[in-house]
This record gives sequence, C-alpha cells and structure tokens, in this order.
Amino acid sequence: MSSQRKEHDLIGERAVPQDAYYGIHTLRALENFPLTGIPLFAHPELVVALACVKQAAALAHRDLGTLPHSSANAIADACREIREGRLHEQFVVDVLQGGAGTSANMNANEVIANRALEILGHARGSYDSVHPNDDVNRAQSTNDVYPTAVKLALHAASRVLLDAMAELAHAFEDRGGAFAKTVKLGRTQLQDAVPMTLGQEFDVFALTVRDDARLVRSAADALCEINLGGTAIGTGLNTDPGFTRAVIAHLAELTSVAVRPARDRIESTQGMGGFIQLSSALRQFALRLSKVCNDLRLLGSGPHAGLSEIRLPAVQAGSSIMPGKVNPVVPEAVNQVCFDVVGADAAVCAAAQAGQLQLNAFEPLIAHHLLNSANRLAAACRILAERCVRGIEANEQRLRGLVEGSAGLATALNPVVGYRCASELAQRSIETGRPVRELVAHSGLVPSEDLDRLLDPWRLAHPEQ
Repeated sequence: MSSQRKEHDLIGERAVPQDAYYGIHTLRALENFPLTGIPLFAHPELVVALACVKQAAALAHRDLGTLPHSSANAIADACREIREGRLHEQFVVDVLQGGAGTSANMNANEVIANRALEILGHARGSYDSVHPNDDVNRAQSTNDVYPTAVKLALHAASRVLLDAMAELAHAFEDRGGAFAKTVKLGRTQLQDAVPMTLGQEFDVFALTVRDDARLVRSAADALCEINLGGTAIGTGLNTDPGFTRAVIAHLAELTSVAVRPARDRIESTQGMGGFIQLSSALRQFALRLSKVCNDLRLLGSGPHAGLSEIRLPAVQAGSSIMPGKVNPVVPEAVNQVCFDVVGADAAVCAAAQAGQLQLNAFEPLIAHHLLNSANRLAAACRILAERCVRGIEANEQRLRGLVEGSAGLATALNPVVGYRCASELAQRSIETGRPVRELVAHSGLVPSEDLDRLLDPWRLAHPEQ
C-alpha cells in the first residue's frame, strides 16, 4: 500500500494516496459518483481544455501581479505539461457528477496545484505554497471555468468532425465522378420512377454531408462565446480588475480559437443555447447520414435477390453458418452510431431545459454526450469513407437492364402520346414483361426516328441538356 498524506476540507480530514496528484475533493467525488465507470480522462479534449483555461488564468494573474511570478509560472508549466498529454490519468472523477462540474474543476485545480508544488520543490499537499482554490482557481468559479472548457473541448472535437465530414464528402464526390455516365433507374416510394445516373445519386450524398458540415461549423463558432470572468453567476464577483480581458486574450492565444466575451455573462452562465445548437446539428447529420447508409445497403442488397445495383467492398465474412455471405457491415455500424447520436440529443435537450435560474447543474451530461457524439460521428465518417465508399463499384449490366426493362420509361412519352396512352403502355409492359420501347415501336404511336431520342436513358437523366 502506498503512503498517504492528510488533507482537509470543510467536511473534515481524509487520507489521500501520497503518489496521487489529485486531492481530497477529488477523493470525495470518487466516492460520491461511481456512476458510469468512465473517468474524466476518457475525454482528453476536456482535460486539455481545462488546462488551457487554468494556464490562461495563471498568465493573466502574472501580467496583473495578482499572483507571485514563481507561483504563476509553476501553474502555467503544470498546465503546459497536461496539454502535452502528461498526468491525464489523474483526472479520475466520473464524467457524470453532481455539482455542475465542480468535481471536474477541483480535480483540475488539485492536479495542477500538486504538480506546480513539485516544480517549485515542495511536497504534494503542501498547499500553503500553491493552493488549489486560492491560486489555481483565483478569480474563477466552476460556473465559468467548466462551461468554457466544455465549449473549447467541443470546438476541438467539432474541428476533427469537420475534417472527417470533408473526407467523406470527397469520397462520395469521387464516386460521383466515376459513375457520372452510368445510367440507372430512380425510385420513389421504392417503386420504379425515371432514369438518372448513379453519379447524380452519389453527388447528392456528398452535398448532404457538406450541407450538414455548414451547420456543425456554425454551431462550433457559437461555442466561441464564453462566460469566463463571470465567476459564480456571471456578475464577475471576486475577479481582479483587468482579469477578464487578460484571461480571454491568453486563452485565445493558447488555443488558436477566436474566443470572445459573452454579450451577457449572466445569460451565458445559465443559457445552454450553444450546446443545443451543436446537438441539433449533430442530430441532423446523424439522421441524414443514417439515411445515406440505408440507401447504400439497399442499393447493394442481393447479390441475386436484391437490387444489386452497386457492390460494396467485402471487408469480412458475413455469417458463421452461411458460406460466402458478405454483409454491409460498415454502413450497419455507421447506422448504429447515428442512432446513438439521436438518443444523445434527447438526453442533451432534457438536461438543457432542466436548469434553474442562474445555473444549469447538468452540464457534465451535456459535455459527455456531445463529445461522444462528435467523436463517434468523426470515426464513422472516416470508416465509411475508407472502408466502404471509396471501394464501391457499379453493377453496370444490372443497372442497364433495369432501365431498359422499366415501365417507368413511358413517362417520357407523356408530352407526345398523352398521360392516358402512356399509362396504358406502362401497364401493358408490366403485365407482359415487354419493354416500353418494343411496345411503342410495334404500335407505331411514335415515329421510329423520334423513339430513340425520346427514350434515350441519358437524355432522360439530363432533360435540360
């Protein structure tokens, strides 16, 4: 058993493992919130963001002379190490916790204070030299530190997601170009409609992703408005003169994010608008990406009893009992990520409306779900692009046969023979199995020199060209 040190808080005294960088508040949080088994360090973006906020605060205090240079520098150095990946395993409180994120904030304060003490040559726990509250948390509150850190973490996760969305959109566009001249049959309500190209179908998938990326980008920008300097409820109680301006300037420099002061820090402390906006953008993308995956699975269904218009890459055997079976496992996996994101949005919305008066106590759940959603969607985009979309092939023979045999070609004859006559031709085609072209040629309804032009699948897919 490791040696221990004694620490005190308002409740009393506890023994903390001597080798731990966290302190008594973190210890109590570990005992109070054994909820998910997921520690804070499971979200490295949030750990880094907390360190950024604390480093910016230390540098601001150094500029203002409100902390000794030695203490401010040691705190800043400890934060720099955390931002580089050290000590993340010391951020151990559960991602879900009571107290509006106080346990997460104090976990950060204690780890940073104890590492700063080491840098100054003192023992961990000797808080007379660097104190978690008085020094690391000076001019701050959980209620401005935690939401600011969450917004920075989500902004970082959103940038990763946007890169992945761009990769997926590019993969769809690449296939759209490859299939630009591949004519196929469009469908409405799962019934034959009129011709289009497979390239047009994939170009639509790409546009879907790019449109939703604009929503995510807009939501990420909204997160740049922060309430740092507002302390407990947004009024700025206990801040040093000039602190807010200095800390936000340092934070912008450290993160390369254009953070800006909230227009109203009281509103920003209690309002969840930025989080709701991001959750909504992620939900929309999840719903539309799931529809794309549904289409890919349907278009690739078969290979003999389904549509079989495209061939998805075979990435693994599909059955433990049926030899030769290959399943659309990548789109299926992405579908499940999308379902998870939609469920997370419901939880975020419930938490966002549940706050009372000047604070929302449920930001830990909001942070956890939104970080998971952004990161899982980013992984899903990359997997779908790399393991599926880039390797999709067109079943040219199947596509051509479906177009030529479809009664839907009769639609192109409406302007020439009228809707009633075209309907009769379509019905006869369905009943007899004979192509519309053959029936029209045999009937003499349309001069033979016009028939090829009217029923040319490429022209029908591009009627305005």
